[in-house]
Amino acid sequence: MRFLLDQDVPGEVTHLLRHWGHDVMSLRHALPITAPDEEVFRHAQADGRLLINCNRAHFLALAEQAVRTQRPFPGLIVLVRRRSRQAECAHLLQLLRQAGETGLANNVNFA
Repeated sequence: MRFLLDQDVPGEVTHLLRHWGHDVMSLRHALPITAPDEEVFRHAQADGRLLINCNRAHFLALAEQAVRTQRPFPGLIVLVRRRSRQAECAHLLQLLRQAGETGLANNVNFA
């Protein structure tokens, strides 16, 4: 799977996704980290990357707008902050295994 990780996603997630064989791009390698959320969301759409972030409020609104206007998007995963990075990574891995790429596309998921 192809992912774009927002600046608020821990580096451990990047390392583990790459270890699991996924194509991972960090926001800082694609856009300025000061890029507005709208630009980040559009970039993920244009590049066909699932967006992972911890900023649920604004990105949920952007995903809802994409669904309302019938503009497909690769998917949004909101990473819920846990007590440890290991717990965050374990929840993400569980989501990826259960949903698969087809279950994530055009959907909002929480890990």
